[in-house]
Amino acid sequence: MFTAALSFPADFDGWRAAARRALLSGVRPQDMAFTVGDETPGLFAEPLPEPPSEAPQPSVPKSFMELAARLVCHADADRFTFAYKLLWRLQGQKSLLQVASDTDVLRAAEMEKAVRRDAHKMKAFVRFREVETEDGARHYVAWFEPFHHIVERTAPFFMRRFPGMVWTIMTPERTAHWDGAELTFLPGASKEMRPKDDDMEALWLTYYASIFNPARLKVKAMQAEMPKKYWHNMPETALIGGLVAGAEAASRRMLETAPTLPSLRHVRQVERGEERVRAGSGTSEAFAGFNKRPETIEEAREQARHCKACDLWEPATQTVFGKGPPDAPVIFVGEQPGDQEDIAGEPFIGPAGKVFDQALAAAGVDRERAYVTNSVKHFKFTPRGKRRIHMKPNIGEVRACHGWLEIERDLIRPKLLVALGATAAAAILGKSVTIRDTRSKLIDLDETTKLLVTVHPAYILRLPDPEAQRRETAAFNADMGLVLDFLPELKAAA
Repeated sequence: MFTAALSFPADFDGWRAAARRALLSGVRPQDMAFTVGDETPGLFAEPLPEPPSEAPQPSVPKSFMELAARLVCHADADRFTFAYKLLWRLQGQKSLLQVASDTDVLRAAEMEKAVRRDAHKMKAFVRFREVETEDGARHYVAWFEPFHHIVERTAPFFMRRFPGMVWTIMTPERTAHWDGAELTFLPGASKEMRPKDDDMEALWLTYYASIFNPARLKVKAMQAEMPKKYWHNMPETALIGGLVAGAEAASRRMLETAPTLPSLRHVRQVERGEERVRAGSGTSEAFAGFNKRPETIEEAREQARHCKACDLWEPATQTVFGKGPPDAPVIFVGEQPGDQEDIAGEPFIGPAGKVFDQALAAAGVDRERAYVTNSVKHFKFTPRGKRRIHMKPNIGEVRACHGWLEIERDLIRPKLLVALGATAAAAILGKSVTIRDTRSKLIDLDETTKLLVTVHPAYILRLPDPEAQRRETAAFNADMGLVLDFLPELKAAA
């Protein structure tokens, strides 16, 4: 029995060199064995002989090399010998891989599928946690337990995905480390070495809970895609039990508050006809709600319910007006309501609202003393299957809604306006500005009111890089701290 030694469990380069040498020497698959790392060869093991110089050079389809690279990642103890068996058979049957009924081809297809699936799970279920090194640098560490030997094959995905991070992925057999310039592989680690939670985990859990849709819950399908084997490595799985237990009640609440959108074309045409009749008689204005200027925020909210100044009122569930005390010293202005806000009729209660709440709490700002609103009061979206995807309002829609924002300012008379995002800043200033040039500065609007510009919290949620999320969350929290510095009366009770 001839034996070849390989360096690690998925040593494809080592297998390829040994397999080529064995093939040139005419070693049959049943006479070939492989060892990995410190494994001891069999009692009658012999090293591979030197191939004869006149031996014909073997050739295989390119597709086989790609297949073999995955086969050696499988957990089957016989994987290296099996891959060599296929290589041997291909020398006499070039079209072997096209014979779908062949037993070896079927086995190879199943093994390849299993490796692909395990690599996909690694990409989906690795969760980095931030740790601080002795020199104060940021390092992201993850623990993962794959079924197969996929670390070398899958780690380059994370290198491309997070090139600016220093990260380490630990598994029981192999550890992948990226220092920002070079990807290296080290021995495996133990469970005791895996990292604990970090500051970003609370933000991630808040976001995960807020996007959970109880109406679409399918427990068996969820567990098929996310086997329980991976749960202990994923912080969000701690929430799943409670979310599943409360799904029925949450789904019932959604049905009870479900919007009744106009669905018949002729109903909308009738409404438009009535508007034209009223306009012709001189009894209405282009901006609904301005026939009698409201004297209180409650009157403004009621009038805005019937606003049809732009076309956004038609697909939206309802007008989402501002909320907060009528004497608030600050008004936070966002872009527009999102899906959850459109259904509930309240601003900033969705995922971005959770980030906003956390930032206020971190700065010590009492949200109950603040008035929160949006530049545009209706949800603009595009349907995608059963989902409604946010669309940015255009300048015409912002201008059409500007009157309501002015009414809110006139009635509340705040000392400070905080523009959350470029759309809100443009709506307040009447011109486009960049966040980079205006952020974190107190800008005079008039003799009694100042403006502070910062990012929209949804921007933080969209950042793909955990390091960028951490940095922007800290900057956003600092901006909320500036609000408290300017308005100390907003300080939350201890």
